[in-house]
Amino acid sequence: MGNCDMTDDATIAALLGASHSDAFAVLGLHTVEGCHWLRALLPGAQSVEALQTDGSLLAQLSRRHVDGFFEGEISQRCDYRLRVVWADGEQGVYADAFSFGELFDDATLDAVREGRHGRPFEVFGAHPISLGVVDGVRFAVWAPNARRVNVVGSFNHWDGRRHPMRLRHRAGLFEIFVPHAGIGDLYKYEVVGSDGGVTLKSDPYAFAAEVRPQTASRVATLPPVRPLPRDRAALNRRDAPISVYEVHVGSWRSGSDWRTLAQTLPAYAAGLGFTHIELMPIAEFPFDGSWGYQPTGLYAPTSRFGSASDFAAFVAACQALGLGVLLDWVPAHFPSDGHGLARFDGTALYEYGDPKEGFHRDWNTLIYNFARTEVRSFLKGSARYWVERFGLDGLRVDAVASMLYRDYSRESGQWMPNIFGGRENLEAISLFKDINEDLGSACPGAITVAEESTAFPKVSAPTYDGGLGFHYKWNMGWMNDTLRYIAEDPVHRRWHHDQMTFGLVYAFSENYVLPISHDEVVHGKGSMLGKMPGDDWQRFANLRAYYGFMWGHPGKKLLFMGQEFAQPTEWNHDAFLPWERLDDPRHAGVQRLIGDLNRLYRDTPALHQFDCDPAGFCWLVGDDRDQSVFAWARFDAQGRAAIVVCNFTPVPRRGYRVPLQQVRQTHWREALNTDSIHYGGSNVGNGAGAIEARDGAIELTLPPLAALFLVPR
Repeated sequence: MGNCDMTDDATIAALLGASHSDAFAVLGLHTVEGCHWLRALLPGAQSVEALQTDGSLLAQLSRRHVDGFFEGEISQRCDYRLRVVWADGEQGVYADAFSFGELFDDATLDAVREGRHGRPFEVFGAHPISLGVVDGVRFAVWAPNARRVNVVGSFNHWDGRRHPMRLRHRAGLFEIFVPHAGIGDLYKYEVVGSDGGVTLKSDPYAFAAEVRPQTASRVATLPPVRPLPRDRAALNRRDAPISVYEVHVGSWRSGSDWRTLAQTLPAYAAGLGFTHIELMPIAEFPFDGSWGYQPTGLYAPTSRFGSASDFAAFVAACQALGLGVLLDWVPAHFPSDGHGLARFDGTALYEYGDPKEGFHRDWNTLIYNFARTEVRSFLKGSARYWVERFGLDGLRVDAVASMLYRDYSRESGQWMPNIFGGRENLEAISLFKDINEDLGSACPGAITVAEESTAFPKVSAPTYDGGLGFHYKWNMGWMNDTLRYIAEDPVHRRWHHDQMTFGLVYAFSENYVLPISHDEVVHGKGSMLGKMPGDDWQRFANLRAYYGFMWGHPGKKLLFMGQEFAQPTEWNHDAFLPWERLDDPRHAGVQRLIGDLNRLYRDTPALHQFDCDPAGFCWLVGDDRDQSVFAWARFDAQGRAAIVVCNFTPVPRRGYRVPLQQVRQTHWREALNTDSIHYGGSNVGNGAGAIEARDGAIELTLPPLAALFLVPR
């Protein structure tokens, strides 16, 4: 034994006050000038003994402070355990968190700091691991400007003194291995910011969280890699039929947890002929009223509906029935809740520092700093995490326009230009390219869909062609124009004819999805049925005709839940869909129509192969504004055609002549009529008989407020 100095009172006070700048330099076993000195901070302990791993006594540690600071000299440097008798008489033997060295090598930290680590979620967060024979959890968090970070949780009585973390300066990463912590434990980071303020933060990289309104993170295993099923890639392509059923999980039907939904929702959507389900955001979020669009946990499936494994089982159930799964993903902004990312280490870390860049006035949220390497890595890693770990078909990326433009929803003087003086956010543009390239490489066959409402060029073009690299883009212009048209009284529609034809001017400039989403049935906009003019019969007929127009129009399809059976009221996220309406044959008829439209779209290559290619479309009648009639042909790769004719007045038109320019087939049949009695219509039409072309045209009976689909006999 040597002559070792005891720890000074100021150091002990700093440790007990959770204010010491480097607890690892004091606590644990240290050898100085031949002395092996062991120190432990265990608030609430009555006595502490150091043991060898075989249980033999090394030393009785002295209690230097009543609040639980112990130290003593031991005879040799070795692996050890601490036998602790607590104040209540309970006792146990524990490994010491301060006996473990650094957890990451410099190469890993450099890759993380420079944004080269493709899976930052494998480094950051809480990971159950074993070090030697000791089980525990490795915690790591990025907080480069914090004075100190302590991990607190159910494993240490939420006491920030027990597990102060080690700072790895080069990466700004704090780390610690907590022995005996495990799966299911709750935790947060107690962050002492650069300004000295103390906040409790949820883990940005947590894989699970408490059920709201509680906000702690929960230790969970990293989900295993689940590749996209082999057959799915072909079903996501531009030439495939893609018809998407958008779902808000919490209000679709009662019993909305993943395991229950897996038994009901996939069969329902597949039974109606949809090819994909799109889930509104399910990354953890605190406020139900945000519908998930203000997430605080970009790596955690919300605890509202079950665990990550439950969600994986739901995805598998969908894909087993041939349904792809798209997830709404929100990289544009995040809420300012105190437990979240806002001023995470006492500074604007994840967000831009200047409110002209970093605060979104429309949503009272904060905007990610797309220029910061670590933030880009956080977002890019999240995109890969969801697709790679759950085998998703892809992501629908929310609010892309708000990311592309620095002046989005801002007046002059309220935004900061880019380095060239322009309005484009160059950092966000490059981030989109990085994300799409990374997903294309790591998750082949998966797709990304942009919700983008401007004329920004080449959103759905590949990055090698100067595009952003998305596979599809929502056609917001088409949606707005056509909904304005269909809301007009039929007698006035002749004056708005161009609203239905204008979309074909740019229909093939991007790979478009035609979206009738949740945004069109909230905030006083009314339901789809409520938008329709006229009496009850006309409203249902108008809606059926509109759906026929949509399914016949070039572009992939998206419909929000409830719209498939003409929900009469606006969507309410706090209430389940009014399924009882299906007892009414008019609502059941609309549901039946959607199923038949989906099946016709899927089974007729002419209606989907060239959704994104001008070679697949030809106007037959585009200028009959006086009668509000539209007719066009769709073609497949072999030149086979399908014809769509829409009459948007309540007047039946008999002997209506449709010229067949560019159409080589002459023998036709009526494959679908939205006015069929089967759907609740008046059953005016052309029956099941042959329709023959004469003198380069066909003559049809056009039902009132209806769409017809003709296919070759």
